[in-house]
Amino acid sequence: MGFIFNDITSASMGIKARLTSWQVCGKLRNFTTTVPGKYGVADFGADFDYREIKVQCNVYPKHSFTALVSALDDVAAWLDPVQGLRQLVLDDVPDRYFMARLNDAVDCERLIRSAGSFELKFFCPDPFGYAITDETFSIVEEGVHTITRTIGNIESLPVYRIKGVITAGASNYISITTNGSELKIVNATLSEGETLIVDTDKMTAYVVDENGETLRNGLPYLQELNFPTLAVGDNTVTVEVSNATLTELQIGAKSRWR
Repeated sequence: MGFIFNDITSASMGIKARLTSWQVCGKLRNFTTTVPGKYGVADFGADFDYREIKVQCNVYPKHSFTALVSALDDVAAWLDPVQGLRQLVLDDVPDRYFMARLNDAVDCERLIRSAGSFELKFFCPDPFGYAITDETFSIVEEGVHTITRTIGNIESLPVYRIKGVITAGASNYISITTNGSELKIVNATLSEGETLIVDTDKMTAYVVDENGETLRNGLPYLQELNFPTLAVGDNTVTVEVSNATLTELQIGAKSRWR
């Protein structure tokens, strides 16, 4: 087993790695309060906190202790947490990635004079694992459509990409309703060759040209700051157009696991 961090493999850094444990889900945040005269606490539910991933590592034997220290220096530069979050892929779970960084000091225990072992603790502020190869759904006409997510085990925050032509006007709109939650683009300006991107995870919207260059902010084009999610399994997507042209709606699932 090994892992890939920031597109660099542990094997290429001279490290043999294995998972020592696996969190079934990330840590939980419980919302409770004490009520006078009541046993226990009042429960207001819970949600997910950060995830921690522990990886046990061994450094391949070197010809000298100096060479071992040099190899560890390279590892320290590779995993430098000051660089921020980077993509982490575990060989044992190759279908998903986590955004992670180191969360603790790393002490190397010398096994023999020129080899050692240490544990890495990766901190994932976003506890979910995201699909490396994901699903994208395409809709090119009005009406009611069913799209089926088969990857992941929790609702996802998709990216909507709307291509078409619409001019400013209160009665000109493109409406996309996903499982009863409406994303309505109204009084907007979208020309041929432009794409309105609505990122439900980042809660933002912007318009790009054919080369992917950002042209302008798209949030003013949304009637409400409503960002529909996708469930695992079947999802009903209803598209309505008034005084506008829809060329294509692409929905990037951004599938994830808890």
